[in-house]
Amino acid sequence: MARFDPYENNGGTCVAVAGADYCVVAADTRLSVGYSILSRDHSKIAHLADKCVLASSGFQGDIKALQKNLSAKELLYEHNHNKKMSCPAMAQLLSNTLYYKRFFPYYAFNVLGGLDSEGKGCVFTYDAVGSYERTGYSAQGTGAALMMPTLDNQLKSPSPLLVPARDAVTHLSQSDAVDLVKDVFASATERDIYTGDSLEIIVINSSGAHRECIELRKD
Repeated sequence: MARFDPYENNGGTCVAVAGADYCVVAADTRLSVGYSILSRDHSKIAHLADKCVLASSGFQGDIKALQKNLSAKELLYEHNHNKKMSCPAMAQLLSNTLYYKRFFPYYAFNVLGGLDSEGKGCVFTYDAVGSYERTGYSAQGTGAALMMPTLDNQLKSPSPLLVPARDAVTHLSQSDAVDLVKDVFASATERDIYTGDSLEIIVINSSGAHRECIELRKD
């Protein structure tokens, strides 16, 4: 018996790492359905503001709708306040937008990265209905479970329960953080059939956003 299913997981993996004065956001470019590859060059990263980038995995129809929604709200904010939205403000907006749709959610698993008002790197990680947390690093998507043990080992953040609170940003330099992201993706593509083809890396720092693309496994 046929059943209506509005959702489909198109796979892929997203990672973000925050440093003292930078943020690295990366995602693969494979778009899949089951055992079929629909595209090998599909970007999962969207620039939402000057120093704020969103990487999303899940159902691409919902992800595109969510990105358009956020872009429209950011433009309204810019016209009303005569300034760009900050990354923490965008994080709250994304949470509100996801929670508003909680009874028919966007099937999107998001990582938001950028710089805060002090110029420090910040990473916000989400579930599908808007619960979010500021962390030093995060991964979402089909390969996240393969990547998080390595990220935990290399970047483990202090407990958020510590008093006084400690900074969650990584101790690694920008170049070391980029190398670590490349390594965890190279490892995940060996085990996850939904992650691969190419890796898109966005590095955000005081001089702006810089894009790099490298090849991953294509099988």
